[in-house]
Amino acid sequence: MYGFSKFYKYPLPLLLLSLWLVAVFLLSERPAHSQHPVISNKEKYQSTLLAKRIMPSTLTENVRKTVLENGLTVLTKEVHTAPVVTVQVWYKVGSRNEEPGVNGIAHQLEHMMFKGTRNRPIQFGRLFSALGSDSNAFTSYDQTAYYGTVERNKLKALLVLEADRMRNSQIEPEQLASEKRVVISELQGYENSPEYRLNRAVMQAVFPNHAYGLPVGGTKADVEKFEVEQVEKYYRNFYSPDNAVLVIVGDFQTANTLETIKEVFGKLPRQEAGGRGQGSRGSRGAEEQRSRGESLYSSSPIVLREPGVGRLLQVVYPLPDANQPDVPALDVMDYILTEGRNSRLYQALVESGLASEVTASVTSLRESGWYEVLVTAGAKQDLKKIDSMLSSAIANVAEKGMTSEEVERAKTQLTADVILSNRDITSQAMRLGTDETTVGDYRYTDRYLAAVRLVKPADVVAVINKYLTKEARTVGFFEPTQKRITEVPDKPDLTQTTENFSPGAPVLFSEVMKYLPPVDLATDAIAQVLPDEFKFTNGLRILLLPDRSTPTVTLSGHIQAGTEFDPDNQAGLAAFVADNLLNGTNSKDVLTIAKVLAERGASLDFQSYREGVHIEGDSLAEDLPILLEILADVVKNSNFPVKELELHRQQTLTDLQQELDEPSEVARRVFVQSIYPKKHPLHTFPTEESLQQIQRQDVIDFKAKHYRPDTTVLALVGDFDLDKVRSLIKNKFGDWEVSGQAPTLKYPPVAMPEKIVSVNPVLPDKAQAVTYMGYTGINRYDPRFQAALVLNQILGGDTLSSRLGAEVRDRQGLSYGIYSSFQAGKNAGTFLIEMQTSPEDSSKAIASTRQILQQIHQQGVTALEVETAKRTLISNYNVSLANPEELTDRILMNEVYGLDKGELHFFTDKIQKVTLDQVNQAARELLHPDKIVVVTAGPSVLAEKSIR
Repeated sequence: MYGFSKFYKYPLPLLLLSLWLVAVFLLSERPAHSQHPVISNKEKYQSTLLAKRIMPSTLTENVRKTVLENGLTVLTKEVHTAPVVTVQVWYKVGSRNEEPGVNGIAHQLEHMMFKGTRNRPIQFGRLFSALGSDSNAFTSYDQTAYYGTVERNKLKALLVLEADRMRNSQIEPEQLASEKRVVISELQGYENSPEYRLNRAVMQAVFPNHAYGLPVGGTKADVEKFEVEQVEKYYRNFYSPDNAVLVIVGDFQTANTLETIKEVFGKLPRQEAGGRGQGSRGSRGAEEQRSRGESLYSSSPIVLREPGVGRLLQVVYPLPDANQPDVPALDVMDYILTEGRNSRLYQALVESGLASEVTASVTSLRESGWYEVLVTAGAKQDLKKIDSMLSSAIANVAEKGMTSEEVERAKTQLTADVILSNRDITSQAMRLGTDETTVGDYRYTDRYLAAVRLVKPADVVAVINKYLTKEARTVGFFEPTQKRITEVPDKPDLTQTTENFSPGAPVLFSEVMKYLPPVDLATDAIAQVLPDEFKFTNGLRILLLPDRSTPTVTLSGHIQAGTEFDPDNQAGLAAFVADNLLNGTNSKDVLTIAKVLAERGASLDFQSYREGVHIEGDSLAEDLPILLEILADVVKNSNFPVKELELHRQQTLTDLQQELDEPSEVARRVFVQSIYPKKHPLHTFPTEESLQQIQRQDVIDFKAKHYRPDTTVLALVGDFDLDKVRSLIKNKFGDWEVSGQAPTLKYPPVAMPEKIVSVNPVLPDKAQAVTYMGYTGINRYDPRFQAALVLNQILGGDTLSSRLGAEVRDRQGLSYGIYSSFQAGKNAGTFLIEMQTSPEDSSKAIASTRQILQQIHQQGVTALEVETAKRTLISNYNVSLANPEELTDRILMNEVYGLDKGELHFFTDKIQKVTLDQVNQAARELLHPDKIVVVTAGPSVLAEKSIR
């Protein structure tokens, strides 16, 4: 789903969110070596080691830059590891080019770019879906980007579509009115978050005379006033080839592709001279204030006293624009202050119990930047005290400095994060697009990493003294005015939905095919490379797939120790165990474990879910032995220190309070507990009472009982020697003992509801409502599984091209996002529809959704819909295999489900064989519009009018 980016702490300096968002950290044009002319021999040696270990080649080694006659900048990079390609168009315009009154117009235009063109008056999401493209878009401060990743034979089709909407998009009054409702719904979702509201207030104070102080997505008041002429003018001004960068990364031939690009894009006219106004409010305002020595600091914090839970502290320090040379040292500083258990602010605030969480990020943009620190207060902790401790901790670093070891560790983490995040082609293209549109140089990241290697302790102290001063900062406090209490009714209200709202006609897929650019629909054959599988005498199973494309390794694992095993009175126990595995072993304490991983830039994480504990890890190839050593130690020898358990308990209780203030989490809980009865493994959720019941011995006993080699599977994909890694794993895990039979659990059958079950948990003062609809579903072994996937793709697998998306979201504008899914695991899962709406639109959206379910249940779907959905699923699957993390997870879960390892490639054949009759049979058997649980969490107005 498209949206706008917000800059979060992310373990690399340059990746843009939106679902996937980019933080931009830029550097001056000066050579890196000129910034640090005096370096000791020891530092030279350390930097050389780091360079050889992490940077075997430059990230832009194979990139070619071409500028067409009309000004379009084209960046191409051939990557032939999989038959897929990503196409991205980046426009050099974002919220920076706005002012009060039109705040959010860049974001609104981004939404409108999916509405169709003069040549193709059809929702572009449907065209992308028909191509099987993993497509999306985002708006940020300095740029707006559109991206899609497809099989290589769809490359030209994507280019044709992007060229078409670069100059031919139509902005119709009716469509604008509908999409404004969607954008407002999106903004209401952000308004639900106290963090968002606090950040907005602080940023407006930091940048009172600059568009960086405005919300990227806009405000409801401004969005409501947008007129067609305004949006059209903005489109004409900024969407032209001379203001755009086209990025293509993947499996293609550069020479042939450049000819195609010239054919497709070369005929588009550039913007007329003088036609593009920047529209930026006070573009030099903040920087001019700093250069004149004027302080933006107020001695009193900004205080928001609003409904919510949990106290928040936000501190923002203004930073210079992207072209300044201090950025590498600022990023190293950030890692020293907030990255990991050994970081200075974590030690000062979280370990002391003052805070449950501290995060931070450096943002460096075209015209200015900032350093943002966000602290979630611990229970009953005072924000003024936390703020004082935060300032003292930073001042202490500036006064006493830091060790060379800390700096080298931060540099290694930062650099490894950049490499590890650059393994898939979509991320590589994102990096190139960010660099080129923000600083005008796609080679920035190479220069950035070279400069990072040269950062010294003195440089870090210097940037702290220069930028992190008390006089420069702006402070915000969020003080909740009430505690929300959400109760789950023991007996849900039963109401029959009677609202008579008729959706429009089903999507005519013949129209989609009519406007789809010519394409060779034959799918490229994927190399039939399968993992090697080994099983040790203790039952541990491993799957290994060597891949030499990058000098990295991705590890994914599964342990049958999920939350389904939680005792009724100790819900949260399984998660307690998984979350505390890294907090100490018989030979290493928590700080030692964190330090060992950080020194190598490696990561390891355990996440519990219903049917198991998922292990995620990655490292540079040569550090795999370290990663496996830590993994083996914690799963075998974790000792759960009392101090760490109690600290985690307090953090979990704080997190729980915040979750129960989120409509999406409340809706999910009530929905699941309305479907599955008490004593069912899916019914249980953690509560404050259940978390307080958990004792250390319970944690030890659960771990001893459920963490076993014979219920553990590990999958590794990456740059390694098969025999060496097999031997290494045997050496580390071979002595992991097993006794007795592994615990098993049988899920009892759950009946469908007899009628519509409607439940409306109330969360006062929330701006957006979240609705969950559904009932118990199928498991992974159900013979209808593949047909159900095709059915779901047609129903709600995509928020723009599906029946639900086309009607509820696109035509009516009732929801920012609406999806459906069959969540199928070893046991029967759940059929689920999720949507976000304005509170006043909830009833209408629910009624429309039920009408569409009824329509498909009774009338079925069309043959063309089935064929389009199959192509989409197959193409998306093939694209996913090009991402090492998704590939590793698929290998892992096929083994967990007991499927043949050949399922990795059989899956697409099974999808291809699904017939229209099978899909329509699944629709009759699996869609039940009149026997459905409907839960809407949101404002109190929802409780005052039943869903009728």
